[in-house]
Amino acid sequence: MLDLRQLRYFVAVAEAEHVGRAAEQLHISQSPLSRQIAQLEKNLGLTLFERSQQRIRLTSDGRVFLTEARALLRHADRLENLGRRLGRGEEGGLCIGYVADAMHTGILPTALRTLRDQRPGIHVALYDQESAEQFEGLRQRSLDIALVRTPPSEDDPDLNTAPLLQDPLLLALPAEHPLAGQEELPPEALDGQPWIAVGDSHDPAWRDTFVASCVASGFTPDIRLDAADPLTALGLVASGLGLALIQKSMMRGTTDGVAVRELPWHGGSVQLWAAWHRVDLRPVVASFRETVLAGRGDA
Repeated sequence: MLDLRQLRYFVAVAEAEHVGRAAEQLHISQSPLSRQIAQLEKNLGLTLFERSQQRIRLTSDGRVFLTEARALLRHADRLENLGRRLGRGEEGGLCIGYVADAMHTGILPTALRTLRDQRPGIHVALYDQESAEQFEGLRQRSLDIALVRTPPSEDDPDLNTAPLLQDPLLLALPAEHPLAGQEELPPEALDGQPWIAVGDSHDPAWRDTFVASCVASGFTPDIRLDAADPLTALGLVASGLGLALIQKSMMRGTTDGVAVRELPWHGGSVQLWAAWHRVDLRPVVASFRETVLAGRGDA
């Protein structure tokens, strides 16, 4: 059986890439830490680290094991927290997974505000995770509800889902741009313009997907800059550095220096879905889910 303490030691050494620094962080001496790592490797029959005089590095197997070890430790922490709360006679709180879109569209903040009014003493834990990780959390019961960009498959044996929001993409362009004076912009007007691509760092193909969507709409973007999130992109647009496609929900109180235009011929949008386990274990989970679903609609 895996020793959680050894797993925590392993993660600390893997992240520090140095036994001495990891020992300092863990407030233990170096020799016992080294022995615990060696014992873990022996128990697993697996070499987790490549060792040299200068540093210690994960093997390829070690990198795979690190990902799973982190997930297991997160789940153990949540389980311990849940057990303590249940032991105090509480409802167990709520563990909510979400993506950034759930926050800036207002879906999650509104639901949390309602929850606070209805159950002011309940504990809420929020986890910013990608869809696949949230689905796994639902299956392991370490998450109670997931707010994701893409739903699980319709025939998923464990999970239910419902659409929450369809947030259309609008064109953001510098207020001083020559095209800003036109109310209607055909696709050819955007062809070859300097663009800021808003990317999803967890999706290696996001840039290709963005370009393909533009080409399918009738223009080819000249991508000059990448932005990790819509707010960064808006700042770059306001600085006159290019055009960008931004969700409508992000355009409320638009940044100075930015003009906004609808592109009826584009049809792109950012979608948000709720997912949850088919079997409800606690009434508070079902109640909060209904609160979330009550706030769905278009941006």
